[in-house]
Amino acid sequence: MRTITMIAAATVILVGVSGTQASSLGRPCTTMPQSQWLSVEALKAKTEAMGYKVQKAKISKACGEIYALDQNNTRTELFVDPTSGEIVAKE
Repeated sequence: MRTITMIAAATVILVGVSGTQASSLGRPCTTMPQSQWLSVEALKAKTEAMGYKVQKAKISKACGEIYALDQNNTRTELFVDPTSGEIVAKE
């Protein structure tokens, strides 16, 4: 019985950790209030000014998510700070 309890507890901990990793994707997000965020259009414009060809953009979980082609026409997903448009992570 004790072994089953320990296995169940370990499973809950592992699922909790992996769930956290999956939802945040390891990217930092802003803590600034939404009233200080740039619009999706402004984020797209800033990203295009950096040389990316934006295909789709949205703001989700306090992070700008930009789906774009880089300078080599390689698909990339950019995570940007919605208050500044600064790229904080790439996938």
